Amino acid sequence: TDEYLELFSMIQEQTGRLSHLAEILLDMTGIQTIKRSETFSLAELTDEVLCDLTSIAEQKQIKLIQEDGDCTITGSYLLLYRAVFNLVENAIKYNHPDGSVHINIKDENGFALISIKDTGIGIAPENQEKIFTPFFCVDKSRSRTMGGAGLGLALVAEIAQLHNGTVYVSESDSEGSTIILKLPL
Repeated sequence: TDEYLELFSMIQEQTGRLSHLAEILLDMTGIQTIKRSETFSLAELTDEVLCDLTSIAEQKQIKLIQEDGDCTITGSYLLLYRAVFNLVENAIKYNHPDGSVHINIKDENGFALISIKDTGIGIAPENQEKIFTPFFCVDKSRSRTMGGAGLGLALVAEIAQLHNGTVYVSESDSEGSTIILKLPL
């Protein structure tokens, strides 16, 4: 019976993973039709993301810190919420216990820059562009145990592009990473 329980557990895990993958793929196929004409505060959006991720951060003993700064932007609140959520969630997942995630918003030359800086494991230079492509996982075994499908950051890149923006790794080393979501004002 132990073998059956183990098999059942594996099937349940795979089913959950496939269900999650299907959900993300559906998200990605429908996002072009979502209106991007709302005007809102990025500080309010990031504050909502941090509130929604507080319990996950607390479980990993990660401090979430929103710096002063704000920009008003026109776009889809829902899509940009999803993009920032994915970035902050990754910053938590790949962080060290007692680490931190800092969010900073600033206006620079007509663009809103949302900076997500973590104290995590870092991203190798050869992977810094690849992480935004669908199904790319830096460490497949680690992604599997953390529930990753390699689509979260690809979705962020797609959302940025739909808003005429971009997302990129601005710096990364063994002390952590900073990812910038750059959107036109």
